[in-house]
Amino acid sequence: MAGSRPVAHITTPVAAVAAQPPSWATLVRAPNPGPMTLDGTNTWVLRATAATPAVVVDPGPADEGHLRAVAAHGPVAAVLVTHGHPDHVGGLARFRELSGADVATLSDGSPADLAGLRITAVATPGHTADSVCYLVEGGGERAVLTGDTILGRGTTVVAWPDGNLGDYLASLRRLVELGPVQVLPGHGPMLADCAAAAAYYLRHRRDRLEQVRRAVADGATSPADVVARVYPDLDPALRQAAEWSVRAQLEHLRRESRSPSAEPDNGPESRAGPTMLDRL
Repeated sequence: MAGSRPVAHITTPVAAVAAQPPSWATLVRAPNPGPMTLDGTNTWVLRATAATPAVVVDPGPADEGHLRAVAAHGPVAAVLVTHGHPDHVGGLARFRELSGADVATLSDGSPADLAGLRITAVATPGHTADSVCYLVEGGGERAVLTGDTILGRGTTVVAWPDGNLGDYLASLRRLVELGPVQVLPGHGPMLADCAAAAAYYLRHRRDRLEQVRRAVADGATSPADVVARVYPDLDPALRQAAEWSVRAQLEHLRRESRSPSAEPDNGPESRAGPTMLDRL
């Protein structure tokens, strides 16, 4: 694609890795590694002191051993979830049986005092429609639990049709505003700077959008064809996820092309008009 800037498939952390979590956070990693889950799903146990009943974020998949390992950190006062994918909540019903804890629902932007900590839900739709992050503060330490919105390594998928790229870009801009707070992701290592990671994700998504525009302008005839042109060296295990993201990108470009008065998310106006986009 002449004239487009190459965009690598990122498999490394996009910001500096944090050396250790806040004193009030404990990681229990599920034994479900894979191309989409990296080292496995990160379940986070949060409590201000050893004597404080904990909050568990994303109990993880329906793996009995993992759920029992998390429950062993009890007592558990409440469960929070970042989104509804089964690698994060497939074991939720069983974990509630083991722990006796209920799911807490926090309103966006309204702080709640749980486990001796101040926890604020930050709605971040995009990866999925129900995605939410949690800003946690306690003992002079701050971190944000990002689920799959920001990963510890690589970039995440926009899980079309539930995921929406416009929403995702807006969510990333919201996370940039949190500043250099530590990231406790749903997969992969901890990151030291949420703003830096979110800003990188924004640049990456905008570059991908430009590549998709050019692929369509150059004659791509289907989402699979766009994937082949934009991700030529992609691991076959990630091809379906890449197609979800491409479909989300194509839908975003369709909406952009039908709203000429709206400011594009990535600067230059689309060169792929509605006719070319609508054929895909």
